[in-house]
Amino acid sequence: MNWLISSRIALPNIAMSDTPILDRIHSPADVRALGRDDLPALADELRLFLIESVSKTGGHLSSNLGTVELTIALHYVFNTPDDKIIWDVGHQTYSHKILTGRREAMAGLRHYGGISGFPRRTESEYDTFGTAHSSTSISAALAMAVAARDRGEPRASIAVIGDGAMSAGMAFEALNNAGSMKDANLLVILNDNEMSISPPVGALSNILARLMTPYHKARRIGKKVLKGAPLPVLDLARKVEEVAKGMVAPDSPGTLFEEFGFHYFGPVDGHDLNVLVPTLQNLRNFKGPQFLHIVTRKGRGYKLAEADPTRYHGVSKFDHREGLQEEKANVSSPTYTQVFGDWLCDEAARDSRVAGITPAMCEGSGLARFAREFPDRYYDVGIAEQHALTFAAGLACEGYRPVVAIYSTFLQRAYDQLIHDIALQNLPVVLAIDRAGLAGADGATHHGAFDLSFLACVPNLLVMAPADENECRQMLHTALCYDGPAAVRYPRGKGPGVTPEANLSPLPLGKGEIRRQGQKIALLSFGNLLAPALEAGEALGATVANMRFIKPIDESLIAHLAQTHDLLVTLEENAVIGGAGSEVARVLDGLPARPRLLRLGLPDRFIDHGEQRQLLAEAGLDAQGIISAIQPKNNPTPQ
Repeated sequence: MNWLISSRIALPNIAMSDTPILDRIHSPADVRALGRDDLPALADELRLFLIESVSKTGGHLSSNLGTVELTIALHYVFNTPDDKIIWDVGHQTYSHKILTGRREAMAGLRHYGGISGFPRRTESEYDTFGTAHSSTSISAALAMAVAARDRGEPRASIAVIGDGAMSAGMAFEALNNAGSMKDANLLVILNDNEMSISPPVGALSNILARLMTPYHKARRIGKKVLKGAPLPVLDLARKVEEVAKGMVAPDSPGTLFEEFGFHYFGPVDGHDLNVLVPTLQNLRNFKGPQFLHIVTRKGRGYKLAEADPTRYHGVSKFDHREGLQEEKANVSSPTYTQVFGDWLCDEAARDSRVAGITPAMCEGSGLARFAREFPDRYYDVGIAEQHALTFAAGLACEGYRPVVAIYSTFLQRAYDQLIHDIALQNLPVVLAIDRAGLAGADGATHHGAFDLSFLACVPNLLVMAPADENECRQMLHTALCYDGPAAVRYPRGKGPGVTPEANLSPLPLGKGEIRRQGQKIALLSFGNLLAPALEAGEALGATVANMRFIKPIDESLIAHLAQTHDLLVTLEENAVIGGAGSEVARVLDGLPARPRLLRLGLPDRFIDHGEQRQLLAEAGLDAQGIISAIQPKNNPTPQ
C-alpha cells in the first residue's frame, strides 16, 4: 500500500496502527503540550489514521486530508474551546473531531447512532457552530467576536472557509459587515485548494489562480535552490518570500480583502507547520478583522486522492490499499440522478433552447455528461443558489428553457428567488430537485424534508413526485413542456427498477392513477413511497393510488376515493406538517363525503443520519410501519 501514500517523511516505515503521538492526544490541551518539532509527525500519523478510518466507514476524504496541518496548528496556537473555530460547510472537520476526543467514535462516523460527518453543537463543546451548508462561517464567527468584545472577553473567533464557499453572496455580506467593526477580533482563514467539490468557477477563483501561479513557480525554484541550506538561511528566505508575495500580484486578491477592511496576510503554505504555526501565533495578537490566505492541496498525502480529488471527495467503504474501484454500470437500474442527466441530454439534443444550471454540484446533480456534450448551454454558477434561480429566470425571459439541477436542501436557500423572480412572473423554469426526502448519511442538514411543504403553497408552480425511474423521466418532460414554473422532486439513489422508456410523453396535468383496487382503506402515495404502499396494500386489502401531482392535486380522484372508502391514508417522504397530506385534507374539507384521514410522513423533528432504509423504518414509512399505523385505526364503521 505504501506507493499510495505521499508525504514529506518516509511514511513506508510507519504502519497504519503505529501512531505513538496521536495515541497520546485526547484533547487539544494534549496537542498544545507537544513540542513544535512533534507537530509534523503528528500530522503524518493523523493523515494515516484518516485514510484507514474513512475507508472503513465512508465519508468525506479529500477535503479532510487537505486540512490536517491547519487543524493541528489551530488547536496548537489557540485556546480552544474558549477560542472559537467555525468550520465552513464542515466536511473537512474529521481531524478536528479526532483531536477533540472523538477518535474512537470515528468508527461510527455517519452511521445510524454514530457521530455526524459535520460539526454539531450537541456533539462536542469544540463544535462551536453547527454547519453543513456553505458560506455561513464568517457571519457566525463575526457574531461571536462581537459578543466577546461586548463582554470584554479576550478570546479569538476564527472562520475557516474554502475558496468554493467564498463564491456565495452570504460570505461577502459578512465580510462587508465585518470590515466596519474594527474592534471585533475576527480571523478569517481562506483555505484555497482550488476546489470546493468540483473545481470552482467565477471571477474570484480566477483572481486567486492569477495570484498563485507565479507564487507556486517561485516557491518550487526556491525549494530546489535552498535544499539543505542551514536554518538561518531558510528563515531569511521565508521573510523574503513574504515581501515577494506582495510584489507578485499587488492588486489581487489582497487588495480586495483590504478594501473590505481586513488586514490581509498570505498566501501561506497550509501544509508547512513551520510557517503556519508562527503565522497564526502572530495573528493571535493582532486586533480587528484579519484575513489569512492559506494554500492547501485537497487529498494531500494519499496519491490517488491528490490525482482525483473530486472522485475521493465523498466515498463509500473501500480498500485504501487498492483505492476506489470502477463500478460496473447497471444500465437496467440507473439512479434517479442518472435518469435526470440522460433526460436532459435527450431534451437538449432536440431543443436548442434547453439550458442546464447548477450551483456547484455538477457531478452530484448528474450534469457531467451534459457539460461535456453541451458546454455552451451548461452554467455552473458556483455556490450561489439564489443567483442560480434568478439567472434561470433571466434566461427564461429571453426564450430559453432553463433547467436548474439542485438538491432539495439547497433549494431552501433560494426560496425568495423562487417566489419573487420565477413564480410571480410565471416563467418556464424547471426545478429538478434531487435528494428529496431522506438523504442518508449526511443527516438532518441534507435531508430534503420540507420541499413539498414550501412548494405547494406557491402560486403558478407545478409540483410532481415520481414513483419510479420512468415516471421521473416523463415528469421531467412534462415540466419542460409546461408553460410556467415546474418542479420535479426525486430521491437519492435508485428506484424500484423500472426501466425508463426512450420516448417522452407528457403526463395529463393533475391526474393520478389507481395502482391497486381494494376496499375500505385507500392509500394515497406521493412519490417514491409507492413500493411500500403496494406492499402494505396487499396485506391490508387496500386500494393504492399513485397521486403523482402535489400541485395541482387530483381532486376528482380524491373525491372518488372519499365516496368509496372509510379511511384515506396519505403517504409522503416529506414533513407531515403542511405537506401533501395537508392538500388532501383541504380537498376533503369541501366534499360531502368525509371519510377519516390519516396522514403519514416525516415527523415534526429533525431526523439524524443513517441508511435510508433505517431512517424510513424509524419514521414508520416502510411497509410494516404503514400497516402498524393503520391497523389500530381500521374500524369498519365510519365515525
